[in-house]
Amino acid sequence: MNLFTFTAHFGDENTCRQHFKEQRDAQGVVCKKCGSVAHYWKKDKCSYECKSCKFRTSLRSGTIMQNSNLPFLVWYRAMFLMSTTKKGFSAKEMQRQLGLKRYEPVWAMVHKLRKAMGDRDASYTLEGMIEMDEGYFTIESSEVEQKKGKRGRGAAGKQNVAVMAESTQLEDPRTGNKSSQVRYFKAKVLQSHQSNEINETIEESLDEKSIVLTDKSTSYVDIADYVEMHVMEKSSEESTKETLKWVHIFIRNAKRNLLGNYHKIKGKYLQAYLNEFVYKLNRRYFGEKLFDRLIITAINSN
Repeated sequence: MNLFTFTAHFGDENTCRQHFKEQRDAQGVVCKKCGSVAHYWKKDKCSYECKSCKFRTSLRSGTIMQNSNLPFLVWYRAMFLMSTTKKGFSAKEMQRQLGLKRYEPVWAMVHKLRKAMGDRDASYTLEGMIEMDEGYFTIESSEVEQKKGKRGRGAAGKQNVAVMAESTQLEDPRTGNKSSQVRYFKAKVLQSHQSNEINETIEESLDEKSIVLTDKSTSYVDIADYVEMHVMEKSSEESTKETLKWVHIFIRNAKRNLLGNYHKIKGKYLQAYLNEFVYKLNRRYFGEKLFDRLIITAINSN
């Protein structure tokens, strides 16, 4: 969907509100009081009324827009901008594009959308052949951390991120040359480099029948307990280009994207920015449908 098409379809508040209602109707509304899914629409109240207990649910209630005073039109424009650009927008740039005076509501809105993206992807697990490695992302460090001057792993201004990629091995039947094709990714900020956190990440992110490829880090020694097979290979230039090809491509591109768009990222918000990057990357072939999918994600997230 380009800018002209979007403007033609969603040019005013009422159109956006009606579209949001239609999408929510399709997803279904569940009564918070009795659990019923049968509702009347009270047009004068702009809310759903449960047929069983008469409890009312506003159009925004239970969605990402709950407790937000921003118009539907602003939310739709923000979702359009976030879904149609590969690189993304900072909250400050989003504020400028939307023409809003206050920064705080815009910041809250884009971070709610990033959280919704992360929650959506967290509901899926990767399966099959999985590449896994870790990357160190630049974050804004405090003055205290800078004075400590620690280098290497755990250094000030660096945050450890586990990256997983669904990689399928392919062979050209004519030449016999082998290559890999990538499907979906996951990225999780790690608070430490301890094996227990790695194990937890594996358990929640991967299907138990997966085959995992990693380097020989001591943090990965227990991975075999959570998947069908764990193959460890010594770190080398060849493994970076072949065995762990896609995770390293992801790390390079993600670093370039985040640094170019947001410059300084606080550690506590790094996961949110990664959520957006991964969400759009996993849906890179959706085209114009990405906006529609983001609307549905917004409805199902709170």
